[in-house]
Amino acid sequence: MTIIRKARMEDAEAIHSIIKDSTKNAMVLPRSRASVYNHLRDFFVSETDDGRVVGCCALAISWDCLAEVRSMVVIPEERGSNLGGRMVEACIQEARDLGVCEVFVLTNIEAFFAKQGFVVTDKNILPQKVWADCINCPLFPDCDEIPMIMKL
Repeated sequence: MTIIRKARMEDAEAIHSIIKDSTKNAMVLPRSRASVYNHLRDFFVSETDDGRVVGCCALAISWDCLAEVRSMVVIPEERGSNLGGRMVEACIQEARDLGVCEVFVLTNIEAFFAKQGFVVTDKNILPQKVWADCINCPLFPDCDEIPMIMKL
């Protein structure tokens, strides 16, 4: 049995490692160890019975009534077990609890997020504040990620 829970301090190194491994095949954008620690409260993790962290996902508040699901990764041997979907659901529930109106994602796995209830949108409708992170991205300005949004 795998549980989804909020991240704790002892999870930071595992989160960083999981994200780092997934950047090798362009599944997610890189995050520094410092960024993981600075945003640890944003993260949910998927933990196995033996205490191993096998996935992570973050909800980052972006602007008034807008949040982003980011850094969603499940280790390869656990993919296909709906852990990603369960972590995204946890992020969406937290967004609802916080009074967020819309949640967006920038992704290369459109089908996965469509199954979660996100729809493709135009990048230009997202506030300029959202793109503050994009300027530091190694893919900027040639981003190939698909913007998707969910109204809550």
